[in-house]
Amino acid sequence: MENVLKVERIEKYYGSRSSLTKAIDNLSFEVEKGEFVAIMGASGSGKTTLLNCISTIDRVTSGHIFVDGIDVTKLKGNNLNKFRREELGFIFQDFNLLDTLTAYENIALALSIQNVSVSEIDRRIKKVAVDLDIKNILSKYPYQISGGQKQRVASARAIITNPKLVLADEPTGALDSKSARMLLERFEFLNKELDTTILMVTHDAFTASYASKVIFIKDGKIFKEIHKGDSSRKNFFDKIIDVVTLLGGDLNDAL
Repeated sequence: MENVLKVERIEKYYGSRSSLTKAIDNLSFEVEKGEFVAIMGASGSGKTTLLNCISTIDRVTSGHIFVDGIDVTKLKGNNLNKFRREELGFIFQDFNLLDTLTAYENIALALSIQNVSVSEIDRRIKKVAVDLDIKNILSKYPYQISGGQKQRVASARAIITNPKLVLADEPTGALDSKSARMLLERFEFLNKELDTTILMVTHDAFTASYASKVIFIKDGKIFKEIHKGDSSRKNFFDKIIDVVTLLGGDLNDAL
């Protein structure tokens, strides 16, 4: 299988020489094309720092991160901006939609920046609107739609440019249970039917159970990695809870 993401022996330090904190400790893993991978760990485990480094929001202290063969740790300036714009899709917990734009315009913005033609933008948005079940809200503004609908609009914006990798940071964190389930079912559709590669950080075992693989982080290192395989989502959820228990985490943080 083709690797979309390769994280190679990365380390990340914060602070000064007199007071250094190691957030990521010699961490390596790979994500293959078409995988849906969840990253789990307690607060302070390094999972958000890891996502920030992969997304190029933050820079590693040492090591390398390859996305589709490109070493993103070496990118700077316009090359870095172009890479973010064209190769990565982002889904945030707080949606990050522009209130002055309709759902359609929020989704179109990423393509407009790339100078895609109006007709091609329209074609792509109509298709993704069907895939994510947001066709009837495209003309509405963010304040007119629910949290779940906002997150599906944000998801549409993330995949509209056909990125190599979609990065999701606690995507269900601001949603009620029904909206979260609907969003995760859409993620499953994007992954299985459209072959979208997704890397998702979550503290929630139910959310992680929709992934095909879960990587657990503890103290900046990989603690364990488990694969769904042919297991049902319920059985995979039980496996996740077993590892959370081994980690010594509070189960209330995982449910």
